[in-house]
Amino acid sequence: MKTHQFPKRALTSVCIIAFAVALSAQTQTPTKTFEPTVGQAGKDVVWVPSPDQLVQKMLDMAKVTPRDLVMDLGSGDGRTVIMAAKRGATAIGVEYNPDMVTLSRANAQTQGVTGKASFVQADLFQTDLSKPTVITMFLLPSINMKLRPTLLNLKPGTRIVSNTFDMEDWQPDETASIGPEGCTSWCKALLWIVPAKAEGRWKTPQGELNIVQKFQMITGTLGSTPINGKVVGDQITFTAGSTKHTGRVNGKAIEGGTLSATKI
Repeated sequence: MKTHQFPKRALTSVCIIAFAVALSAQTQTPTKTFEPTVGQAGKDVVWVPSPDQLVQKMLDMAKVTPRDLVMDLGSGDGRTVIMAAKRGATAIGVEYNPDMVTLSRANAQTQGVTGKASFVQADLFQTDLSKPTVITMFLLPSINMKLRPTLLNLKPGTRIVSNTFDMEDWQPDETASIGPEGCTSWCKALLWIVPAKAEGRWKTPQGELNIVQKFQMITGTLGSTPINGKVVGDQITFTAGSTKHTGRVNGKAIEGGTLSATKI
């Protein structure tokens, strides 16, 4: 039987064509889209999505407007950030899982909010929280408590909203629930407003004001009269006897309203 001999140049061409066909087949194989699963492990918590209705309630409670910078800690699939961006706010998601970050960016693009919504792959404990006016989170109570000292040192008036989980004896300023229609679990929202630091001795026209502060709640005396009140952001309100006093805490001064005081 006669054997056919192919020129070396022809064999080389055949090999190149075969390699190109194989490479083309590889590049045309569709990449599988990452799909998160409820309960999947993360760095500090497992992933459980917040119900959309609750996210809207959280943003309502925080009174999010286009003037706000919203930061979602543990942003998951990006839904809270995207909903905040749809309200006109600038919103940032902080997420440790890089696959989740990629998914969130794709979701933001699909929803047409890439100009307002962004996502970073980062550890929330290594993230600067000083700039947002609103912080949202769905974290375990132990994580909330680790964050609490940092949150309490943020600018007075910063609004913090949590899905379901509290911060122990730092009582929320507002609590709301949704359901039962549309929500069967994780249906409670809690809002805190970072209070100004008002504790200490103050000089006022009415006498010395002594304030003892526990988070946003205050007690003490004005002269010899006991006081009870609250600090919401930089706004202080308390009653001394039958008289109500209001003012704005501004560093070592309380001004505006009915109260004028300087720190001693």
